[in-house]
Amino acid sequence: MTRILSLKELDIQVKKKKSFLCIGLDTDMNKLPTQYVRNALAVVNFNRQIIDATNDLCVAYKLNTAFYEAMGAKGWDCLKQTIELIPKDILIIADAKRGDIGNTSAMYAKAFFEDLDVHAITLSPYMGKDSVSPYYEYEGKWTIMLGLTSNEGAKDFQMQKMKSGKHLYEEVLETSKDWGNEKNTMFVVGATRVDALKGIREILPEHFLLVPGVGSQGGDMEEVIKAGATEEGRLLINASRSILYADDGKSFAAKAREEAMQLKLSMDIGFTK
Repeated sequence: MTRILSLKELDIQVKKKKSFLCIGLDTDMNKLPTQYVRNALAVVNFNRQIIDATNDLCVAYKLNTAFYEAMGAKGWDCLKQTIELIPKDILIIADAKRGDIGNTSAMYAKAFFEDLDVHAITLSPYMGKDSVSPYYEYEGKWTIMLGLTSNEGAKDFQMQKMKSGKHLYEEVLETSKDWGNEKNTMFVVGATRVDALKGIREILPEHFLLVPGVGSQGGDMEEVIKAGATEEGRLLINASRSILYADDGKSFAAKAREEAMQLKLSMDIGFTK
C-alpha cells in the first residue's frame, strides 16, 4: 500500500504530540554500541530499538540515504526494513538530496516513492523546475527542497546577492514555491540561519520547514521556534547524532529516549500560543 500523509494529518500529529521533532536515522555502522557486530542486520536492529524508544515523541524520521547506500545492496535492504518499522502516522523522509534532469528524476522518484515508498524526499532545486516536476506526479507525496543550508559553504552561492538586491536563496525560494504548494512541498532551512528565518517565513508563510542544525551544529531551539513556527506549527526540527549516540552501551535506547524527550520538552514554547 502506498504511504500517504496529508498536510492535515501531519498538522494533527504535531499538535497531538506537541512536538516538532524529526529524528535522523543516519546510522553509522562504525558508531553502533559496543555489543553489536558491525553488519547490516545490526543496523536494522539498532534502528528498531531507536524507533521503539522514540516514536511517541517525534512526528518524523529522516533517513540519510548515504549511510545506507555505502553498504551497497544490503544497505537498500536496510532502508526498506527500517521503513517498515516506522508507524504509519509518522512522516518518513528519504534525505537523498537528489537533483537531475527529467528522465533521471523520474527514475529517482520511482525508486523512492514506489520501491521504498517513503512519504518525502529531499531535493536540490538548482537545476530548475524540470528536475523537480517528476516527483510532483506522485499524488500525496512530498518534495523537500533545499532552501538555505547550515553548512559553511552556503555563502559560496546561496548567500550571494543578486542584481535585484535579494540573496540567491531568496530567489530560489520565491520561484520554487510555485512549483507545488504547502500541501506537497517543504523546504530545508538550517537552524544556524535563524537570522534569515523570519524573512523566509514571509516568503513561505504556510509551508513546513525542515530545520537541521539544532544542538551539535549550534542552532538555538527557542530562537528557531520563535522565528519559524506558524500558528499551525509547520516546523520539523531534526536531531540525529545527539539521539542516536547518546550512549554507546546497552542503555543506548533508554538514553536516546531521554535525549529525545528533552528536545521535545524544549519545544513547548511553540505550543503555548
